[in-house]
Amino acid sequence: MMEFDLKQLAARKLILVAHRGVWGGNIPCNTSAAYETALRQGADMIEIDVDKSLDGRLFVFHPGMEPAHLNRRISVREMTGAQIKELRYVNIDNVETQFGIEELSEVLDRFRGRCFINIDKFCDNPEEIAAAVRERGMAGQILVKTAPEEMNLELIERYCPDIPYMAMVKTPEEIERVAERRLNYIGNEVLFRTEDHPFASREFIEREHRCGRLVWCNAIVYNYLTVLSAGHNDDRALLEGPEEGWGWIADRGYDFMQTDWVAMARQWLEETGRLSRARTRGDGDWGQSV
Repeated sequence: MMEFDLKQLAARKLILVAHRGVWGGNIPCNTSAAYETALRQGADMIEIDVDKSLDGRLFVFHPGMEPAHLNRRISVREMTGAQIKELRYVNIDNVETQFGIEELSEVLDRFRGRCFINIDKFCDNPEEIAAAVRERGMAGQILVKTAPEEMNLELIERYCPDIPYMAMVKTPEEIERVAERRLNYIGNEVLFRTEDHPFASREFIEREHRCGRLVWCNAIVYNYLTVLSAGHNDDRALLEGPEEGWGWIADRGYDFMQTDWVAMARQWLEETGRLSRARTRGDGDWGQSV
């Protein structure tokens, strides 16, 4: 069984997060097949979305993506668990596959002890998700991220103050607000559009490390019109060269990189010596060791 401590892992390496697993061909995203593929390609963490059926069963499915993932204009929220179990994902050619929608319990059981898991949409069903996690003794294996809104923070404090938590922040002021809460607050996912934003600077990242907090940066492109990480993303890494995408993120000192291209990113980061890290930690000091 793995030992689950995100700060210890971040001290050793850049943590690679597989956005929606790794998918393509006949393997749809957001399925256990995609998550298994991501782990085979070297991901440290998988990201899952959770939705609820009409009769209260939790499923791993991205809300609102039924037309894209199932090629059907339906809503799993308006279906019973038994009906959802009959559904099948479609592949990249919109052809039905053998892969169905799994319950959260099935996915947790499958990946228990194997990797870190970022549970997205947590605050839609916080009590039930937290109970499923604790029932399996997986609290240290889970990461919860939310926007730092008051309602979200109250739910995290109430149902999972022990589970590692990161805030999805757009301004430094939001960080100060979250730091005052009673949470297992391990860091922030930073959202910024330009290189002159404070979150893009090495000084900001070093300051966060001194405070004992980790920093998550996105290489993913979910919508090209919504710029993340000042445009240093997967598309740029693949089409212009890895230095301007994955290299920029690694060289800044971010602790997490979420990507849709785990194998290529990991191979290039290893070949250029950027995957492994050498940090020392003591009394909140995350400075570079020499």
